[in-house]
Amino acid sequence: MKAIPASAADMRLIGGRLCLDFINTVDGRKSASPRSESGSINRLVLGDKLGEYSDLVEWSRHSGIVTALESGRLIKASKRNAAEARNVFDRAIALREALYRICKATMTGRRPQKVDLEIVNDELLGARTHERLTHMAVGFTWEWVDSEAALDRMLWSIAHSGAELLTTGDLSRLRECGAEECGWLFEDISRNRSRQWCHMQDCGNLAKVRRFRSRLANAAKG
Repeated sequence: MKAIPASAADMRLIGGRLCLDFINTVDGRKSASPRSESGSINRLVLGDKLGEYSDLVEWSRHSGIVTALESGRLIKASKRNAAEARNVFDRAIALREALYRICKATMTGRRPQKVDLEIVNDELLGARTHERLTHMAVGFTWEWVDSEAALDRMLWSIAHSGAELLTTGDLSRLRECGAEECGWLFEDISRNRSRQWCHMQDCGNLAKVRRFRSRLANAAKG
């Protein structure tokens, strides 16, 4: 895990893609059991930065999906519609874990589970009903419509980012932090594809300290 876990509102955004930063809204992950017969690896979440809908909104503001003004409106709307907000939160966690498992399967040369693809596709289907092509001063762009009162508006962008990564991204550059109990994912854009850690000041420095202590211990034994 990170030395000093940060909250959803101020965590490091190191994934290189919105969907990867969303996958990383945990303090860490570790293996929960041996590899299953299907080839998948179960991973336990070590501390979750998303405990309720307000955390999801704060992360969305932090990552730039919504503005500070919009986040305030979403919090107020969630208090008026607590059941719907809870449903959106549950969908967000399901989407996060599905994207994580799909990415892990891709990184290890396995086929993603059908149920995970269905979760992502369900969110994409809902998002696309709010997507419109519009003309800008120069060229065209996609924009979200009917989003002001939608408690799940952040899921549209996350699902879209995940689909974009999986369909047009260079999946050979997907990496998982080399720390034993981190599990954060990122896109390695280094020229020689040598990035090992989510961030040098977190897991990178911890690894250096552990190696140093190990050398001292071995020297003392010698």
